Amino acid sequence: MSEEEYDDEEEIILSELNDEELVEQVHDDLYNGLKEEIEEATNIFLERGWGADKILNDALVEGMRIVGIDFRDGILFVPEVLMAANAMKGGMAILRPLLAETGAPPIGKVVIGTVKGDIHDIGKNLVGMMLEGAGFEVFDIGINNPVEDYLAALEEHQPDILGMSALLTTTMPYMKVVIDTLKEQGLRNDLIVLVGGAPLNEEFGEAVGADAYCRDAAVAVETAKSLIQERRAAS
Repeated sequence: MSEEEYDDEEEIILSELNDEELVEQVHDDLYNGLKEEIEEATNIFLERGWGADKILNDALVEGMRIVGIDFRDGILFVPEVLMAANAMKGGMAILRPLLAETGAPPIGKVVIGTVKGDIHDIGKNLVGMMLEGAGFEVFDIGINNPVEDYLAALEEHQPDILGMSALLTTTMPYMKVVIDTLKEQGLRNDLIVLVGGAPLNEEFGEAVGADAYCRDAAVAVETAKSLIQERRAAS
Protein backbone atom coordinates (compact mmCIF):
# COMPACT_ATOMS: atom_id res chain seq x y z
CA MET A 1 0.00 0.00 0.00
CA SER A 2 1.54 3.36 -1.01
CA GLU A 3 1.67 6.18 1.50
CA GLU A 4 -0.96 8.09 -0.43
CA GLU A 5 -3.42 5.21 -0.27
CA TYR A 6 -2.66 4.80 3.41
CA ASP A 7 -3.53 8.46 4.02
CA ASP A 8 -6.86 7.93 2.28
CA GLU A 9 -7.49 4.96 4.55
CA GLU A 10 -6.89 7.09 7.60
CA GLU A 11 -9.56 9.57 6.65
CA ILE A 12 -12.63 7.40 7.04
CA ILE A 13 -14.80 9.33 9.48
CA LEU A 14 -17.33 6.86 10.80
CA SER A 15 -19.97 9.43 11.66
CA GLU A 16 -20.02 10.66 8.05
CA LEU A 17 -20.91 7.23 6.62
CA ASN A 18 -24.54 6.42 5.94
CA ASP A 19 -26.07 3.44 7.71
CA GLU A 20 -25.29 0.96 4.97
CA GLU A 21 -21.68 2.12 4.63
CA LEU A 22 -21.25 2.05 8.38
CA VAL A 23 -22.45 -1.56 8.56
CA GLU A 24 -19.92 -2.49 5.85
CA GLN A 25 -17.20 -0.60 7.71
CA VAL A 26 -18.02 -2.45 10.95
CA HIS A 27 -17.64 -5.75 9.09
CA ASP A 28 -14.21 -4.59 7.84
CA ASP A 29 -13.14 -3.24 11.23
CA LEU A 30 -14.16 -6.46 12.98
CA TYR A 31 -12.22 -8.41 10.40
CA ASN A 32 -9.19 -6.27 11.20
CA GLY A 33 -9.68 -6.47 14.96
CA LEU A 34 -10.15 -2.72 15.51
CA LYS A 35 -11.83 -2.51 18.90
CA GLU A 36 -12.02 1.28 19.33
CA GLU A 37 -13.60 1.70 15.90
CA ILE A 38 -16.19 -0.97 16.71
CA GLU A 39 -17.06 0.81 19.97
CA GLU A 40 -17.35 4.15 18.16
CA ALA A 41 -19.54 2.69 15.41
CA THR A 42 -21.78 0.97 17.99
CA ASN A 43 -22.34 4.32 19.70
CA ILE A 44 -23.05 6.04 16.36
CA PHE A 45 -25.73 3.44 15.54
CA LEU A 46 -27.30 4.01 18.95
CA GLU A 47 -27.31 7.79 18.39
CA ARG A 48 -29.07 7.15 15.08
CA GLY A 49 -31.83 5.31 16.87
CA TRP A 50 -30.89 1.74 15.96
CA GLY A 51 -32.10 -0.89 18.41
CA ALA A 52 -29.42 -2.84 20.26
CA ASP A 53 -30.62 -6.12 18.74
CA LYS A 54 -30.42 -4.70 15.20
CA ILE A 55 -26.85 -3.46 15.78
CA LEU A 56 -25.93 -6.83 17.25
CA ASN A 57 -27.35 -8.87 14.38
CA ASP A 58 -26.73 -6.71 11.31
CA ALA A 59 -23.33 -5.27 12.22
CA LEU A 60 -21.58 -7.41 14.82
CA VAL A 61 -22.91 -10.96 14.38
CA GLU A 62 -22.81 -10.68 10.59
CA GLY A 63 -19.24 -9.38 10.78
CA MET A 64 -18.18 -12.29 12.97
CA ARG A 65 -19.95 -14.72 10.62
CA ILE A 66 -17.64 -13.50 7.83
CA VAL A 67 -14.62 -13.90 10.14
CA GLY A 68 -15.80 -17.42 11.00
CA ILE A 69 -16.06 -18.44 7.35
CA ASP A 70 -12.54 -17.21 6.55
CA PHE A 71 -11.20 -18.92 9.68
CA ARG A 72 -12.84 -22.18 8.59
CA ASP A 73 -11.35 -21.81 5.10
CA GLY A 74 -7.83 -21.13 6.37
CA ILE A 75 -7.69 -17.47 5.26
CA LEU A 76 -7.62 -16.17 8.83
CA PHE A 77 -5.74 -17.76 11.73
CA VAL A 78 -6.21 -17.95 15.50
CA PRO A 79 -4.45 -14.65 16.43
CA GLU A 80 -6.56 -12.69 13.93
CA VAL A 81 -9.77 -14.32 15.07
CA LEU A 82 -8.91 -13.54 18.70
CA MET A 83 -8.42 -9.89 17.73
CA ALA A 84 -11.76 -9.84 15.89
CA ALA A 85 -13.47 -11.45 18.88
CA ASN A 86 -11.88 -8.90 21.19
CA ALA A 87 -13.16 -6.07 18.99
CA MET A 88 -16.61 -7.70 19.07
CA LYS A 89 -16.42 -7.71 22.88
CA GLY A 90 -15.97 -3.95 22.81
CA GLY A 91 -19.27 -3.54 20.98
CA MET A 92 -20.98 -6.17 23.14
CA ALA A 93 -19.97 -4.38 26.34
CA ILE A 94 -21.96 -1.35 25.14
CA LEU A 95 -24.94 -3.39 23.92
CA ARG A 96 -25.26 -5.98 26.67
CA PRO A 97 -27.00 -3.77 29.25
CA LEU A 98 -29.34 -2.42 26.54
CA LEU A 99 -30.18 -5.91 25.33
CA ALA A 100 -30.96 -6.91 28.91
CA GLU A 101 -33.34 -3.92 29.23
CA THR A 102 -35.27 -4.83 26.10
CA GLY A 103 -35.49 -8.42 27.31
CA ALA A 104 -34.21 -9.62 23.94
CA PRO A 105 -33.39 -13.27 24.59
CA PRO A 106 -29.99 -14.58 23.50
CA ILE A 107 -30.10 -17.33 20.84
CA GLY A 108 -29.26 -19.73 23.65
CA LYS A 109 -27.11 -20.22 26.72
CA VAL A 110 -23.86 -22.18 26.68
CA VAL A 111 -21.67 -23.49 29.50
CA ILE A 112 -18.18 -24.28 28.20
CA GLY A 113 -15.09 -25.63 29.90
CA THR A 114 -11.99 -27.80 29.46
CA VAL A 115 -12.13 -31.20 31.19
CA LYS A 116 -10.33 -32.41 34.30
CA GLY A 117 -6.57 -32.87 33.90
CA ASP A 118 -6.38 -30.54 30.91
CA ILE A 119 -5.20 -26.95 31.14
CA HIS A 120 -5.44 -26.00 27.46
CA ASP A 121 -7.77 -23.13 26.74
CA ILE A 122 -6.99 -21.30 23.48
CA GLY A 123 -9.43 -23.39 21.44
CA LYS A 124 -12.08 -23.20 24.13
CA ASN A 125 -11.67 -19.42 24.44
CA LEU A 126 -11.99 -19.05 20.70
CA VAL A 127 -15.19 -21.14 20.62
CA GLY A 128 -16.61 -19.11 23.52
CA MET A 129 -15.83 -15.80 21.81
CA MET A 130 -17.25 -16.93 18.47
CA LEU A 131 -20.43 -18.20 20.15
CA GLU A 132 -20.76 -14.86 21.94
CA GLY A 133 -20.18 -13.18 18.60
CA ALA A 134 -23.06 -15.19 17.16
CA GLY A 135 -25.46 -13.97 19.87
CA PHE A 136 -25.19 -16.75 22.46
CA GLU A 137 -24.82 -16.10 26.17
CA VAL A 138 -21.64 -17.93 27.19
CA PHE A 139 -20.50 -19.01 30.65
CA ASP A 140 -16.87 -20.13 30.50
CA ILE A 141 -15.91 -22.21 33.54
CA GLY A 142 -12.25 -22.40 32.57
CA ILE A 143 -9.85 -25.37 32.62
CA ASN A 144 -9.33 -28.60 34.55
CA ASN A 145 -13.02 -29.12 35.40
CA PRO A 146 -14.11 -32.21 37.33
CA VAL A 147 -17.67 -33.42 36.78
CA GLU A 148 -18.82 -31.55 39.92
CA ASP A 149 -17.83 -28.22 38.35
CA TYR A 150 -19.86 -28.95 35.24
CA LEU A 151 -22.89 -29.98 37.32
CA ALA A 152 -22.66 -26.83 39.47
CA ALA A 153 -22.47 -24.62 36.36
CA LEU A 154 -25.42 -26.40 34.73
CA GLU A 155 -27.50 -25.90 37.86
CA GLU A 156 -26.53 -22.25 38.16
CA HIS A 157 -26.95 -21.20 34.52
CA GLN A 158 -29.53 -23.69 33.15
CA PRO A 159 -27.94 -23.64 29.68
CA ASP A 160 -29.21 -25.12 26.42
CA ILE A 161 -25.73 -26.34 25.48
CA LEU A 162 -22.76 -27.84 27.31
CA GLY A 163 -19.43 -27.56 25.48
CA MET A 164 -16.43 -29.63 26.57
CA SER A 165 -12.90 -29.36 25.25
CA ALA A 166 -9.76 -31.50 25.60
CA LEU A 167 -6.37 -31.26 23.93
CA LEU A 168 -4.75 -34.37 25.38
CA THR A 169 -5.52 -37.97 24.43
CA THR A 170 -5.27 -38.78 28.15
CA THR A 171 -8.02 -36.35 29.16
CA MET A 172 -10.44 -37.08 26.29
CA PRO A 173 -12.07 -40.06 28.04
CA TYR A 174 -13.16 -37.78 30.90
CA MET A 175 -15.84 -36.40 28.57
CA LYS A 176 -17.57 -39.77 28.82
CA VAL A 177 -17.45 -39.55 32.62
CA VAL A 178 -19.29 -36.22 32.47
CA ILE A 179 -21.87 -37.42 29.92
CA ASP A 180 -22.49 -40.68 31.84
CA THR A 181 -23.03 -38.66 35.02
CA LEU A 182 -25.54 -36.43 33.20
CA LYS A 183 -27.40 -39.58 32.13
CA GLU A 184 -27.38 -40.97 35.68
CA GLN A 185 -28.79 -37.70 37.00
CA GLY A 186 -31.48 -37.50 34.32
CA LEU A 187 -30.01 -34.30 32.87
CA ARG A 188 -28.65 -35.57 29.56
CA ASN A 189 -31.85 -35.09 27.52
CA ASP A 190 -32.21 -31.47 28.62
CA LEU A 191 -28.90 -30.53 27.04
CA ILE A 192 -27.15 -30.37 23.71
CA VAL A 193 -23.61 -31.63 24.36
CA LEU A 194 -20.85 -30.48 22.00
CA VAL A 195 -17.25 -31.72 22.23
CA GLY A 196 -14.08 -30.46 20.59
CA GLY A 197 -10.30 -30.44 20.68
CA ALA A 198 -7.42 -31.43 18.41
CA PRO A 199 -7.24 -35.20 19.14
CA LEU A 200 -11.01 -35.78 18.89
CA ASN A 201 -13.00 -36.89 15.88
CA GLU A 202 -16.62 -37.68 14.99
CA GLU A 203 -16.32 -41.34 15.98
CA PHE A 204 -15.10 -40.32 19.42
CA GLY A 205 -17.97 -37.84 19.80
CA GLU A 206 -20.47 -40.58 18.99
CA ALA A 207 -18.74 -43.10 21.26
CA VAL A 208 -18.94 -40.85 24.33
CA GLY A 209 -22.55 -39.91 23.62
CA ALA A 210 -22.17 -36.26 22.57
CA ASP A 211 -24.65 -34.64 20.18
CA ALA A 212 -21.83 -33.45 17.94
CA TYR A 213 -18.08 -33.15 17.57
CA CYS A 214 -16.99 -29.72 16.34
CA ARG A 215 -13.74 -29.51 14.39
CA ASP A 216 -13.18 -25.80 15.04
CA ALA A 217 -14.81 -22.65 16.36
CA ALA A 218 -16.65 -21.85 13.12
CA VAL A 219 -18.15 -25.36 12.99
CA ALA A 220 -19.07 -25.09 16.69
CA VAL A 221 -21.12 -21.95 15.99
CA GLU A 222 -22.90 -23.46 12.98
CA THR A 223 -23.61 -26.68 14.89
CA ALA A 224 -24.85 -24.86 18.00
CA LYS A 225 -27.22 -22.72 15.92
CA SER A 226 -28.65 -25.59 13.90
CA LEU A 227 -29.11 -27.93 16.90
CA ILE A 228 -30.85 -25.18 18.91
CA GLN A 229 -33.19 -24.47 15.99
CA GLU A 230 -33.99 -28.18 15.58
CA ARG A 231 -34.69 -28.53 19.28
CA ARG A 232 -36.98 -25.46 19.37
CA ALA A 233 -38.82 -26.64 16.26
CA ALA A 234 -39.35 -30.05 17.84
CA SER A 235 -40.71 -28.60 21.07
